Amino acid sequence: MNNEASTTLILGGTGRTGSLLADALARRGSTTRTAARSGADVRFDWDDPATHTTALVGADRLYLVTPTMRVRYADQVSAFLDLAEAAGVRHVTYLGVYNADQAPPEVDIAAVEADLASRSTITHSVLRPSWVMQNFADGHIPVIDGVITVPSVGNTEAFVDAADIAEVAAETLMHPEAHAGTVYSLTGPQALTFDDVADTIGSVSSRSVAYRDIDQEMWISGAIAAGVPADYAVMMRWLTSAIIAGNGSAPTGDVEKATGRPATSFRAFAERDAQAWASEAK
Repeated sequence: MNNEASTTLILGGTGRTGSLLADALARRGSTTRTAARSGADVRFDWDDPATHTTALVGADRLYLVTPTMRVRYADQVSAFLDLAEAAGVRHVTYLGVYNADQAPPEVDIAAVEADLASRSTITHSVLRPSWVMQNFADGHIPVIDGVITVPSVGNTEAFVDAADIAEVAAETLMHPEAHAGTVYSLTGPQALTFDDVADTIGSVSSRSVAYRDIDQEMWISGAIAAGVPADYAVMMRWLTSAIIAGNGSAPTGDVEKATGRPATSFRAFAERDAQAWASEAK
């Protein structure tokens, strides 16, 4: 593929990894087009097919982020990929989930991977990140009254920096031939307990932060009561069950394999984003 003439369409272009990917590609001199329901270069809504064709015009590479907070979306994604192929997209980098091949059958993560693998006119790369460090800084797993509350039974996860995910995605999109057919399981360099996370956040924000374990079903019920769709419970249960069972992600080295530099540590992330916890401390 000719990088000078390429254009990458970035779905979720205002999101955590999409916005960082746009910056990473721009630094490399690559042309990008961000797509989202609002605030992006072009409007894109999974539930509005009229936005799909317009977003794809002129794009030959695609960063694929599937509909959020849903478990059934394979048919929608497949129809969009049909359009993408017809529009001239020749490489797709898909943002999946760690251990996607072990996802419950009610979740369409693996189905999208299989769909991509079945297409002969496009190459693809799959990113399977572990729990993202930014969860602790953007309200997904908030510090409330000095406490982080998540079910884990004291087990660990190798949290990954969203900026590292974006850098790996940039490499796959800039050099698709070199990464065609690859699956990168993206983690940080350390497997940490949530107590470790709380201690680090407390240290960089000069405050007391503690971790409280919680019954898994109670946590899920609370999330649903707060507005998470009820059918998304299967996803939350799967993600937390892996940690509870002691099968949370372990460091893989795939960030360094793809980018040539080590993955970001949680401490380095927390120091960089320490202001995220400053307002809650007041």
